[in-house]
Amino acid sequence: MGFSFMPKATVSKQDEGSDDVSIIDDGSLHFTAEGGANSTQLTYQEASGAPIEVNSPLGYSVGYVTVVFLNLSKMIGTGVFTTPGSVGLSLFYWVIGYLVASSMLSVYLEFASYFPSRSGSEVVYLEQSYPRPKYFFPTVFAMQTVLFSFSSSNAVVLAQYLFKLAESEASDWQLKGVAVASYSVAFLVLVFNTKWSLHLANAIGFVKLITLIFIGITGLVVLGGNVSAIPDSKINFRNAFEGTSAATVYGATNALVKVMFSYKGYENAFNVVNEVRNPVKTLRWSAPVSLTLTATLYMLANIAYFTSASKDEILKSKIGVASLFFEKVFGTSGASRALNFLICLSAFGNLIAVLIGQSRVLRECGRQGVLPFTGFWTSTRPFGTPLGPYTLKWALTVIMILAPPAGDAFNFGLSQPIHELAPHS
Repeated sequence: MGFSFMPKATVSKQDEGSDDVSIIDDGSLHFTAEGGANSTQLTYQEASGAPIEVNSPLGYSVGYVTVVFLNLSKMIGTGVFTTPGSVGLSLFYWVIGYLVASSMLSVYLEFASYFPSRSGSEVVYLEQSYPRPKYFFPTVFAMQTVLFSFSSSNAVVLAQYLFKLAESEASDWQLKGVAVASYSVAFLVLVFNTKWSLHLANAIGFVKLITLIFIGITGLVVLGGNVSAIPDSKINFRNAFEGTSAATVYGATNALVKVMFSYKGYENAFNVVNEVRNPVKTLRWSAPVSLTLTATLYMLANIAYFTSASKDEILKSKIGVASLFFEKVFGTSGASRALNFLICLSAFGNLIAVLIGQSRVLRECGRQGVLPFTGFWTSTRPFGTPLGPYTLKWALTVIMILAPPAGDAFNFGLSQPIHELAPHS
């Protein structure tokens, strides 16, 4: 495997009779060879790009477990608890989406093997894949990343579920206030210490994992006909494909786009590659594990939802489908309220995972020298964290929560409050 920009043949020629391979000329391109403290593998990159940080100023606190939960927490937000989509094709779409996401993940894995001491994923990979015109792709990507560096939609969703947990109706400004407060808490959690913030992200990710495993196992028990409160657990699996609108071309493509949106996050750990010791080995198995685990949990959760209520009940329900599942199985609204707490925790974990990954992307944009005030982006003072990128992302998110009307504040986030798997029939 390899990309044309990697000067392997040139390196071997330059290396003959010389111990100096720090600068390698290949026509109009000039490559450097340097190693980071996190890997024994040298990194060969075009010299116009940002230099390697031999010693990561953010430390080396990312291990196998953190890689899994950084990806899992970004992929799993609130959508999987809200609606399962249509019965017939949804599980097929989850499988197709998993295969597509796996193919894209393999590209990230190959790039990481070339640049094991560079964080920022797409920032680095575009910079090195397209070094000419010089600084063109880094500049365009940096502008796009900065301008759209906000998570207003996720913060608003968390606020909505917090009000559901409190069983109260919220005005637009109350919703905005809670969204700002929620995101501010996530910001403060990460600002003061990188290592402990990663531990917290792992803990929340573990709760997500246990919650979905519990839902999945409970669903299989219900499907086996072992819950008297649900007399016909197989009702949605009879003639499951009948009348589904996903059979149309529009329905199929729309469903696949939404499924791929639900898998977005499989690449999150690649934003912190320079904080991983022996990243090639670590990512080679932990990144695919996180994607496979998430896909399995998605499918088990959807099976569970389909066992608990008919399709009409799911469509007409005014509560999330996971809440409906808990009420049907356990028979009390208290169980649904407990689930709402877990959903809030899941949404908060998603905010943290996204903020961790995006802060490294912004920091790497600053290191490329294509943004003004380089020190603001790259400094890790005074707490050993990327304070500048954290602050920018917080400020833009707060603006995008407060400035538009409440509904538009969500929609402008280029996201969706629920991850529908396919259009309902």
